[in-house]
Amino acid sequence: VDLGATHREAFQKLAGWGLPVNPHAVLCRDIEEVVSRLAEWDDRRRGLPYETDGLVVKVDRLALRDELGATSKHPRWCIAYKFSAEQAQSVLRSVDYQVGKMGTITPRANMDPVELCGTTVAHATLHNWDQIDRLGVMIGDTVVIEKAGEIIPQVVGVVLELRPDDVKPITPPTACPACGGAVERGEGVVAFHCVNSECPAQLKERII
Repeated sequence: VDLGATHREAFQKLAGWGLPVNPHAVLCRDIEEVVSRLAEWDDRRRGLPYETDGLVVKVDRLALRDELGATSKHPRWCIAYKFSAEQAQSVLRSVDYQVGKMGTITPRANMDPVELCGTTVAHATLHNWDQIDRLGVMIGDTVVIEKAGEIIPQVVGVVLELRPDDVKPITPPTACPACGGAVERGEGVVAFHCVNSECPAQLKERII
């Protein structure tokens, strides 16, 4: 099937055959116009009927794509541009711990519910205790949260000027929150682990 010499021509032919194509695709004549479009869509994307975290910029001429080729992982003729993640603030009320299939214990922030990227968020990952130390976050703090890849809420900062006097430090678990078994943190490892291979939380996550 001849789709033409350019990506734009291919889109036009596909649309003419009744196939769905993105109606927002535009042809930019130079990099300045690309940059302008990126800035424009950082605002316009909020009016779309679906979530999007960026745009894809492609070389239009198909012959140039063949000439540019690809690396072992990615084509050299296109690139994904990611928008800055939307952020919100909330108060960290408590921290609980989730046990993964390999026993990794991940601290999870429990916060006052807040709207973020069209959903209500009340929990966010704190990743590990190195991250907690790096942020200097404490229970009672006002924290900054964003969605990693527009999906997973995570704590990325602390609003220190709003810190109350009664904040409490976040302490790592001394026992597995699921089975009560021993936990350990190897040298140079950022996470604590439950060492009980029969831990029900680990078994559940393995099945999932």
